[in-house]
Amino acid sequence: MTTWVDSPEGGRARGPVAVARAWAEVLVRPTRFFHSGIAPGDQAPGLVFAVCVAVAFAGVRFVLDPATIPTAFGGPGVSAAISLLFVAVFVAPAALHLTAALQTVLLIAFVRDRAGISETVQVLAYASAPCALAGPPIPELRAACALYGASLLVLGIREVHDTSTARAAAATAIPAALVFGYGFRGFDAIGTLLAQWYII
Repeated sequence: MTTWVDSPEGGRARGPVAVARAWAEVLVRPTRFFHSGIAPGDQAPGLVFAVCVAVAFAGVRFVLDPATIPTAFGGPGVSAAISLLFVAVFVAPAALHLTAALQTVLLIAFVRDRAGISETVQVLAYASAPCALAGPPIPELRAACALYGASLLVLGIREVHDTSTARAAAATAIPAALVFGYGFRGFDAIGTLLAQWYII
């Protein structure tokens, strides 16, 4: 699951420009992106992409809501820097691969003829694209990003593993809840919105 391929046929390009281009493509043309931009064994760009999304989410969150910065490392600046490094080096890669392992197990139950594990890793990574914008403490924005990310995961699994939308939705329900509901705080945002609407 951690194979890095230098020049896979049909894989994603490397570098900051390629990451930005992938982000725009998956948001604007997701079906085309998942159909043509996922290559067997080409996990390196996907991993870098997921790390960038996680760091963007956490970084903006720390800037706009300083109360969320962990205080175990000294002052706010040092704590934020160390926390972002921890997210980039440990949290994002571990969360991506553990969730991909869970997703693979669930796919066994729902999809008979599947693509490989590396493709699943890439789909999970690129489906997180909207959550690069979910850092601001705005419940509407965060809920929309989480829901769009979950929808991209369903779409990506459907396209890459060549299955139906219903089967893809069933197979991704738990991973989507973990990644977008808990990881990117989608459930908190939706709960806040429901509470506001109930009060109104």
